[in-house]
Amino acid sequence: MCSANASSPRRWDGTSARSPQRSRSLRVAPDSPTRLVRTAQSGRCPDCGNRVDWHPRTDADDRAVGLHPRELPAAAVPAVSRWHVSSGIAHPAHDGTPWCRIPHTVLCPARSALAALTPQLTALRRHLALHTRRLINNGALTTRATPPAPEAAEPCSPARPIAQLLSVRYIASHPIDAIQCVAQTRQRHRCTRPVLDDHAPPGTWTLLRVTPLPLRPPSRPANRMAVYDLTHLPCTEQLRWRHQHCPGHATSSAADLALTDWEPFDPRLHHQHIHPRLPGGTRTQHHGT
Repeated sequence: MCSANASSPRRWDGTSARSPQRSRSLRVAPDSPTRLVRTAQSGRCPDCGNRVDWHPRTDADDRAVGLHPRELPAAAVPAVSRWHVSSGIAHPAHDGTPWCRIPHTVLCPARSALAALTPQLTALRRHLALHTRRLINNGALTTRATPPAPEAAEPCSPARPIAQLLSVRYIASHPIDAIQCVAQTRQRHRCTRPVLDDHAPPGTWTLLRVTPLPLRPPSRPANRMAVYDLTHLPCTEQLRWRHQHCPGHATSSAADLALTDWEPFDPRLHHQHIHPRLPGGTRTQHHGT
C-alpha cells in the first residue's frame, strides 16, 4: 500500500517540489504595551537609496540604529563598528561569533569614506555606490541639494527642529514638513503621508527661552531659540504628533512600522541645533518665555 507522501512531487534531492506557504505577517498582541512590532524595521537610506534595517538599541542614544541588512565577517569590520542583534535589539559590541553587523553610515556611498576601511568594506561600499547610481539613472532616487556654506544665511527650515508638545521639548530627525507617519498601511507598507497636514491645525514657530538643566550652566550664550510650538493645539492633536501619525492614522488601530523620530531635547547635547532666530519666511513670529 502506497503512503500518502508518495504522490507528492519531489525534486532530485528528495525535497518537496511544492511551493512554500506564504509566510505569515507579524501581528501585535492585543495586550501589548506598544503597537510597534519587535523586528527589524526595513527602510531605505534617504541619501543613497540602499536598504537599511532599523533596530532599537541598548546604549544611551534613544534613536534606532540603521544597520546594513547582511552580516559580515567580524575580521573585516573595525572593532568600533561591530554590532550584534539579539531578540531584535541592537548591541554596540561584538558577541564573539565570526560574524557581526555594521552601521549603514560606515558604508553609505553618500558620506565621506573612513580612512581605515578594509578591502572587503571598500568593495561593499563600491557595490552600494553602483546601486545608488542605477537608482539615480532610473529616476528612483533624487540627490539632495548641496548644503550651503557655513557662512551663508540660515536655511528656511532647520534640519533637526525643536518642537514643544505635551509640555515637553523634543528634537526631530527631519524638518517639520518631512516628518513621516510611522503607521502601517493596508498593503503592509509604511504610510508615506507627512504628519503636517493642510487640513489639520499647524504649530507656530516661536522664540522661547533656552532652559538649561537644573544646577547646570547654560550651554551657549543665546538665551532664546526657535521652537515649533504645538502646546496651543488640542491634546488629541499633540498626541497625534507625539505618536507621529498622519490625520488618517490618528485613531487607527494599525501597527507602527517604524520608530518615532522624536528625541528628548537636551541643550547640552543638541546645542548645535539651537537657532536663535526664527526660520526665514515664517509668518508667526512672537516671543515666548
